[in-house]
Amino acid sequence: MVALRSLIFMLWFVLLTAVMGTLFLPLLVCPRRATVWMARQWGRATLWGLKAFAGTGRIVLGKPPPGAALIASKHMSMWDTLALYLELDDPGVVLKRGLLWIPFFGWYVWKAAAIPIDREGGAFALRRMTEAAEKVRAAGRPIVIFPEGTRKKPGAPPDYKPGVAGLYALLKLSCVPVALDSGRYWTGFIKRPGTITLQFLEPIPPGLKRAEFMPILQQRIESATDALLNLER
Repeated sequence: MVALRSLIFMLWFVLLTAVMGTLFLPLLVCPRRATVWMARQWGRATLWGLKAFAGTGRIVLGKPPPGAALIASKHMSMWDTLALYLELDDPGVVLKRGLLWIPFFGWYVWKAAAIPIDREGGAFALRRMTEAAEKVRAAGRPIVIFPEGTRKKPGAPPDYKPGVAGLYALLKLSCVPVALDSGRYWTGFIKRPGTITLQFLEPIPPGLKRAEFMPILQQRIESATDALLNLER
């Protein structure tokens, strides 16, 4: 039954993406706000289908601060990006540049929310990412980053990268850690019924040194995530 419901959701997702991506192509030459509107409708419809067909809902604990902030989230599945995009007010999202080459999906992400990063680009790539993030901050929008740089299975050892500390120091913003347990329910093709929890944690104030900031960030995200997963380390 889980596999069948997952298949039905996948068909919904593919059809929804193809139809909306085609119908709304003209928005890509309109002001960015039009693309943001379309992206949010697509995200809502995707998560509606996830609930309706796979039985996977969501609950959100806590609230992020209004305006510009650095949102540093655990990352277990594609669901995380969708949910954060809908819960936040027009965020910019740090993501791999290669994702922007995906037809339809990449085009809309580029226009609506992308802060692209080339992981092999070294200091030049970091500078470009920072410049894009500064534009988002200047507009009073939040910035989403996944500090481990890739999806992690529930219970996998943490592997936090220094990029989040670099953005935190350069942007001089408070950092809101985010815990979640989406990996229990969204595992590749399989979507299991249940309720995914997304939890905004206590913000970390700006101005800490990297040696102070990184342990606090990791401890808050990992301990809250473990609690959601009912894990003990």
